[in-house]
Amino acid sequence: VIEKASKKIEDARRKIVDENSIIPDFGAQAEQIISTAIEEFSRSAPSTSDDTVASTAYALKLSELETTLDAPLQVLYLRQLALLREQALSSYRSASKASESSDYEAMLAADAQFLRGAESSTRKSSAWTYDSERSHLQNVMNEFAQTTKKLTETRIQSSQQQSTAMQFLQHQQQMIQQLQMQLYGQSSPWNVGVAYRIPDTNFNLQGSYQQGRANFQLSCVPDEYAPMLGPNGFTNGVGPGNLGLSLNLSI
Repeated sequence: VIEKASKKIEDARRKIVDENSIIPDFGAQAEQIISTAIEEFSRSAPSTSDDTVASTAYALKLSELETTLDAPLQVLYLRQLALLREQALSSYRSASKASESSDYEAMLAADAQFLRGAESSTRKSSAWTYDSERSHLQNVMNEFAQTTKKLTETRIQSSQQQSTAMQFLQHQQQMIQQLQMQLYGQSSPWNVGVAYRIPDTNFNLQGSYQQGRANFQLSCVPDEYAPMLGPNGFTNGVGPGNLGLSLNLSI
């Protein structure tokens, strides 16, 4: 009797432990394994109706048989509960990230998913319980929700600080522009720059007109490429080789 039941238990162990697969009706299968073994043992046992001692020994053997088969099945039951817990936790994390629903709703859905699987995995006529695994699942989901909430608050706070800093910089820029307008009047949209090197000299003339102000600069900068271009460069006088011009119009 025990040998036949052990083969069925080994099949369940291979699926749950080796393959990490969940048996949907594991509770009913466990109940069937033990009930079948007890029935077969009862049919093969001699009649004990008139013998009190034999009747007591028979009842003891039935209890031992049920205990012997229940122990490995309960181990598989606890392993299946762990798989159900991880499955529910994965569903909760996916729902909380991909859906706009609240963490509370995602927790309820994950808890209900675990509860359905745990109920179908529990052997009805046993002392098996899934309260510990369910409590652990709820604690993990609560910790995950709190961590997610803190990260969201940190991101919002950082975004608000950046927005405040940008508003401050924009305000300062507006104040600077207003001061410039008060000091120099309405600024011109034209920005012009001119640079000219006097031929056969190291003198460089630069002029610019920006925001209504003109600037002129004379500098002495040696021409490092003069030996390569010859004594007068490519051309004599004003030309593209010694005249630079830039124009920027702000609208």
